[in-house]
Amino acid sequence: MPEHQQDFSRYQSLFQTNIEVASPIDSSDLWLGEMDITEYDLPYVREILQQSFEDWRTETGSLPLSQHSNWAIIDHEGACAAGEPSVHALIEGPHAGLLSHCLQTRKLVSAVIDHPIDPVHEGRTLCLIPILSRSEELVITVMACILPRDISGPPGPNAAVASALHYRSCFFRRYEHIFISDVMKVQKNAEHEASRRSILFQIMQRMHDQIDVDTVLTEVLNSIAVLYPSIQLSLLMSQDHQYSNPKVRPLVFHPFGEDICVRAFMDGRLMIQDSKEKDYVEIGIPFGGKQGIYGVFHLKMTQELKEDLDLQLITMMIDTAGNAFENAKLYEQSNLLIHELRLINELTQRLNQSLQLADIYKFANEELLNIFNADYCCILQFNEKRNALEVMSCNVPSLSKDTFSKDYGFGGLVFEKKEPVILSDYQLNTKVSSKLMEVTESQSLIATPLTVNGKVMGAILLTHRSPHFFSYDNYRLLQTLSSHIGLSVSNALLHAELRRMANRDMLTDMFARHYLDEAIQHHQANDFCGSLIVVDIDQFKQVNDTYGHQKGDKILKQVSKIVKSSIRPEDIPARWGGEELAVYLPQLGVHQAMKVAETIRTRVAEETDPGVTVSSGIAEWCIVDDQVSVDSLFYRADMALYRAKNSGRNQIQIQTQTEDTHE
Repeated sequence: MPEHQQDFSRYQSLFQTNIEVASPIDSSDLWLGEMDITEYDLPYVREILQQSFEDWRTETGSLPLSQHSNWAIIDHEGACAAGEPSVHALIEGPHAGLLSHCLQTRKLVSAVIDHPIDPVHEGRTLCLIPILSRSEELVITVMACILPRDISGPPGPNAAVASALHYRSCFFRRYEHIFISDVMKVQKNAEHEASRRSILFQIMQRMHDQIDVDTVLTEVLNSIAVLYPSIQLSLLMSQDHQYSNPKVRPLVFHPFGEDICVRAFMDGRLMIQDSKEKDYVEIGIPFGGKQGIYGVFHLKMTQELKEDLDLQLITMMIDTAGNAFENAKLYEQSNLLIHELRLINELTQRLNQSLQLADIYKFANEELLNIFNADYCCILQFNEKRNALEVMSCNVPSLSKDTFSKDYGFGGLVFEKKEPVILSDYQLNTKVSSKLMEVTESQSLIATPLTVNGKVMGAILLTHRSPHFFSYDNYRLLQTLSSHIGLSVSNALLHAELRRMANRDMLTDMFARHYLDEAIQHHQANDFCGSLIVVDIDQFKQVNDTYGHQKGDKILKQVSKIVKSSIRPEDIPARWGGEELAVYLPQLGVHQAMKVAETIRTRVAEETDPGVTVSSGIAEWCIVDDQVSVDSLFYRADMALYRAKNSGRNQIQIQTQTEDTHE
């Protein structure tokens, strides 16, 4: 008996094994095993077909039947995806009808070769075995083989079926591997971005904790170098200070002013130019604070690195470092003074204990009362929405939440004129009326503008019931202290902006994934119910491949804008990862969420350019559910999304907890 016939018993065992491996696993926990190919995936699986054939060859190559038979893989268009072209030539030629019959019946078909293109094949059996999807509703590909002459009857075709099932298991193993690789890549990118923003937040905090000039400069230089190690970085300073860091050098002013760093310093704005060296870009970023420009950060990099550079975040780091540097310089100068600058130092330290704006105003109010022995203190800030001056901190309860016209009283006078005021006796005043002076029965006043980032944002007023209480030294000292309060307010605003950016996705301006998780957890602890919509752009990889990643980013922005404009103000939109977006709808059930998702789906199809569609999965939670958690909600919405994808895309699916329990 030929060796490949003796080997048939091994194929029978392989046949049974592959039936078990290839059968769908009916378990909601093993969701990966339920993933299936759809007709929309067929144009993109050619490479998987080839790789799976190589895997199959490797695993069955030692079997005699595999060695003595000719094999080929035919794709959904009838082309040869892998294997021997001679097999495909038979199917295209004298046995062309065999492939159509196989696709129609979705079963094994075979025929004896009687008109071979190659006489070697005459009298051998040609078998076509359809490779079906897990649902067995779709033919993914066809495995064709030419069996040896000495295998006749059922054993030969049955052995070919076993080999085909083995190939099917190789195919789905490759298919799942590619999906898992993509998921891990998205997760890795998300973790990298979250880690990077966490590092930036820590950098900002460390810089604000420094009061030494060299330490501040070293901190910002090292921080940028850690984030972008391939960039050539230096800091050019205009002052005659000796710095210990070798990356800090003096700024030399060239007579013709062609140097990018000199122009950035003189103009006080960011400069970008192509370097004389090929493929290099130079960037000059001014380094300064409220009181002026002190130097320029010089960055040199390749064009490729520039595309990956987050210039906005680096500029914010440098601006924050400039404020920290300015604080440090002022602290150095304060050591030259005795009593007055000791008070400045104490006030600055108290204000720097917090980066919350309300705390800073409260600390400033308390310290100013102590420093000047004043009876009353009122700090006003201009509210652009109300177009009025708003009381931010005041030790007069009846005024603590008042708002005033921007031209009313001494606060309005200081705000409009942008100049400080000293008043010795309010009773002699005939031009300006003041609710603060009248309610408190104060006679003396000193007031100064509150300046933040070079712009007058409000006013600080100190009063006393006695006339002629404040001296000119008090008047001058308040102006000095107000600049420090302004710096602290500026730092608090920068801190608030940094927190906003840490919670935002830079491309879409949606909330980040971690913020959405925390928000849902908060709502689940306090609300009765809520729904989650997960939105995925269909065929986004094809969009990127067709139009390029820049156009892909543009489409992602368009879809994000549609999502944000289709929901309520209290709803929470976020970028979940890659081309997937998510919206949490507090206090809404799935039926209401369905209407929102349908609005989004319809608008995306109509308003995007180039046109794309989206698939959505919806899940809800209720306080009476057995399990209420963020992970459970995301899992069910994700399952619904995959069902929408596998059902043809451009649709919405709902997954309830009841369905999960049933499964």
